[in-house]
Amino acid sequence: MSDKLRILLTGFGPFPGAPYNPTQPLVARLAQLRRPALDDVALSSHIFPVTYAAVDRQLPDVLAAQKPDALLMFGLAARTPYLRIETRARNAVTMLWPDAANTRSTKRGIAGHADAMMFGLHTARLLRAARLTGIDARPSRDAGAYLCNYLSWRAIERVKAGGPRLAAFIHIPLLARSGGARRKGAARITLEELVDAGEAMLMEMVQLARKARNTPAS
Repeated sequence: MSDKLRILLTGFGPFPGAPYNPTQPLVARLAQLRRPALDDVALSSHIFPVTYAAVDRQLPDVLAAQKPDALLMFGLAARTPYLRIETRARNAVTMLWPDAANTRSTKRGIAGHADAMMFGLHTARLLRAARLTGIDARPSRDAGAYLCNYLSWRAIERVKAGGPRLAAFIHIPLLARSGGARRKGAARITLEELVDAGEAMLMEMVQLARKARNTPAS
């Protein structure tokens, strides 16, 4: 097996109310990056259908297949005009909005009465890396109650169970469409700006994962 550092990038497909999900082109662009600093890094990617069943089925499978050292996940927050670096996953799931398979949760929590779970201190490093590109990026303590939060929870569970050493979730806004005038109140971040910020966060995650790999597990 290759001893390369392994980073898994994930996004989501379309879902009710969002027929276009910009995490797909973002993840594709990041997975194709070729930089000297990535010579010893194996990048892989996965796009989740926006269903609870798909997350539960596909996350264990893709982690088993890729065995990533770190997991960098992206999701769409259509009502937020800036980048959100999620710091935790809440034990919450909406019963109001169906997923892309028209399935609604039958309970308000993911895991009984468990408290929220934190991603870790590394999220501050990702936030700083994104901000250094000039993009508007802010920390967030609320990943919502839909599939983004659900995937975040499941990913942190996997970290705690000895899977990837690190995981992070980034919410991105709707993007400004190229070639068209920006409407008042429309998103101001372009795909190119987002790729720049995504690359900066990816490079930071590579450094963090390399350090984690060389640090004995506690």
